[in-house]
Amino acid sequence: MSDIAPEDQNDAARVAELSDLLGHVNSTWDNERRSLARQLHDSVGSSLTALTMHLGLLTAKLPEDPPALRERAVQMKNLLHTIIENNRRMQHKLWNDKLEFLGIKVAFSEAVTEFGEHYRVAARCSLPEDEPACSREHGVALLFALEEGLRNVAAHAGATEVNVIVDDNEDEIMLTVRDNGSGPGAPDAGADKYGLRLVRERARHLGGTLDLKAHPDGGSALTLVLPKTPAP
Repeated sequence: MSDIAPEDQNDAARVAELSDLLGHVNSTWDNERRSLARQLHDSVGSSLTALTMHLGLLTAKLPEDPPALRERAVQMKNLLHTIIENNRRMQHKLWNDKLEFLGIKVAFSEAVTEFGEHYRVAARCSLPEDEPACSREHGVALLFALEEGLRNVAAHAGATEVNVIVDDNEDEIMLTVRDNGSGPGAPDAGADKYGLRLVRERARHLGGTLDLKAHPDGGSALTLVLPKTPAP
């Protein structure tokens, strides 16, 4: 006979069901975001690029006088470039294609570099020599954890240095985002708690763990550990 009370068994089964459901929701959400980003690229992006080319051809046919027509054409061209850039940023926020097509090393390196330039902090990224061998689901969880770690640094740390480290071995892959700031913010502060919880649940669904703690040497450290073997 089992020593586990029926109530405890029911609770454990309920937790397992909820974890499985959340994993399915995350996977569906990822696929929807990926699909929408592709549509923005293939449809809207292509149309805007074609408009820019047509406007360039039309501008070349405009007479020198009156100059107001050429000035208006230049304004339209600048507006189109702004729309194209905004469309590109929306695509990137919805789904980072660099992760899928160029791999973890390129996606992480560029994300850390952009963060350092935007917030004017010394941002360094230590990556494995070879491209980590993991599933797309693992890669997405790693990228979301990186983004959450950098958001925490920007929102709470007041840091001047950020170090991102990815360790990859046969059994697991680990991400660490460490800063030299004032430490992590309160875990239940505003909307931040939901971003951290979602990433933590992604990790649990994959059999891994996510922790955000004050580092003994100062600052904070977010650590994600994912096993290579699929979660039971």
